[in-house]
Amino acid sequence: MADFFEIDFLDVETSKSGDAITIRYSQDNVTRIHVVDGGYIETGEKLVLHMATHYASTTVDHVVLTHPDQDHANGLRKVLEDCVVGTLWMNRPWLYAEELIHRFETYTSVDALRKKLRSTYAASAMLEDIALEKGIPIEDPMQGAKIGAFTVLAPTKARYLDLIVASEKTPEAVKESAATSVLDGLFKVLKAVTTFIKSAWGDEYFPADGTSSENEMSVIQYANLSGKRILLTGDAGRDALAEAANFAPAVGLTLPGIGYFQVPHHGGRHNVNTELLDRWLGERLPSMPRTTTWSAVCSSAKADEDHPRKSVVRAMLHRGAHFAATEGRNVCLSHGISRTGWVTIPQETYPDEQEN
Repeated sequence: MADFFEIDFLDVETSKSGDAITIRYSQDNVTRIHVVDGGYIETGEKLVLHMATHYASTTVDHVVLTHPDQDHANGLRKVLEDCVVGTLWMNRPWLYAEELIHRFETYTSVDALRKKLRSTYAASAMLEDIALEKGIPIEDPMQGAKIGAFTVLAPTKARYLDLIVASEKTPEAVKESAATSVLDGLFKVLKAVTTFIKSAWGDEYFPADGTSSENEMSVIQYANLSGKRILLTGDAGRDALAEAANFAPAVGLTLPGIGYFQVPHHGGRHNVNTELLDRWLGERLPSMPRTTTWSAVCSSAKADEDHPRKSVVRAMLHRGAHFAATEGRNVCLSHGISRTGWVTIPQETYPDEQEN
């Protein structure tokens, strides 16, 4: 059988967006199935059914949790429970309690810190419990790790440990909760009055501040399948994308130039900026091209009014992408294989305004 791949971005339809991706690919007559994130609890059943229907299998070689947010983790419970899983890949903050104890003022006991971190990241801890009960090996997806045909470009262990300490969910952040609650309230008010401005082709605006520590923990995976360069980003932020770009030459990846690009964090503005997009995807074109040479896919729920952001959609189109968002439908990227009844998604309309 000739090499092929199919990458399915499943619709995660709640009031908020989530990520659930299944991948089947064949290289050198070896076929593998690879699951990346699982959406919410109710998404898990959909994941298992999708693989049984379209891959004729519920044996999964690799399951990857990119980061501990519930909209990525919870649906994987069903995958671990109902499928035959080769390896679970996820980073577990509590494993590093002994290395981190000196960086926490409020904890002097390693066991107490470990329990606190496990409680804080309960969605990941639940996956660990299921995997251990079923005898599924768990591996750490740090930079350089090989997951089938995919290579982890980020995070490095050093940056990951820094993010655990910096997270607002860690014990250090508790004493700041009163002040941050005021800021959170102000942010919600400002979010409610987001305005838009008419913008010419090529104009880009991204906020100065980045995304959360949890999003920055995201595992970024790269693979070259059938000659197509694929980047899966989870909810990665600017620091994660920069770290991944710095490591790209080590895996033979020359930038810019990605064939299939997962738009980070459902199309959030705080995860990317012009400089990083230029580095990964190339500089802005003088006008909208008649034909596209690469694809950008965004996992965003139809009911989620905040994603994808217009500024992010514009940025993808500025660089010649064919842009597609899930928005209540499954999106399949494939090469070397066809699927009866599936049709091409029309190009996204270019937004002539963006968030101010």
